[in-house]
Amino acid sequence: MERAYAEWKVASYLDKLASGDPEPGGGSAAALVGAAAAALVTMVTELTLGKEKFASVEEAMSDLKSKAEALRSELTDLVSRDAEAYAQVAAAMKLPRDTEEQKSERTRQLQAALKQAAEVPLRVAEAAAEVARLCLPAAQLGNPNAVSDAGVAVVFAEAAAQAAALNVKINLSWIEDEYYNRSSWAKVEAVLEETGRLREEVLAVTYGKL
Repeated sequence: MERAYAEWKVASYLDKLASGDPEPGGGSAAALVGAAAAALVTMVTELTLGKEKFASVEEAMSDLKSKAEALRSELTDLVSRDAEAYAQVAAAMKLPRDTEEQKSERTRQLQAALKQAAEVPLRVAEAAAEVARLCLPAAQLGNPNAVSDAGVAVVFAEAAAQAAALNVKINLSWIEDEYYNRSSWAKVEAVLEETGRLREEVLAVTYGKL
């Protein structure tokens, strides 16, 4: 499938991202950064699990790895889903509007597509926040030799949330449902507050161990 970007080589994806094509764009890139954050959390667990000196945190690290891998899988899928959602918006915008009936149908389909296009980066933001939550125990309990990776992970997770928020906002600006807009943005604001706080907490732990 053309938009299965997770299967592309990194250089090919970046070339497509740098092109004049409207997708993939910032939302897709946000998901990719979030997936990288989750992968780094898993890296910390891999460098901790099975080592005698970290036996006391074996169970916690195993649970952390399971959660990080589930999030990595979801965010990897969202790399392509964001582009697919944009394609639906583009298709709706091209619908005919010569008659009042056509205009009404175009509006209906466009509004539905815009909501879907907002839902994808909203989920990216929420998933990024979930990754950020995993970064704290990774930094606190994981192999100290990998603590910098936990720090990078939380920076990436917050960046993914911020980037996804921008993509939610631009879609909301076209959506006519004010209740939907308010409730969606409230979720985004909660995510940004949490990821910002976690970034500070995790980096404090990280720099404290370096």
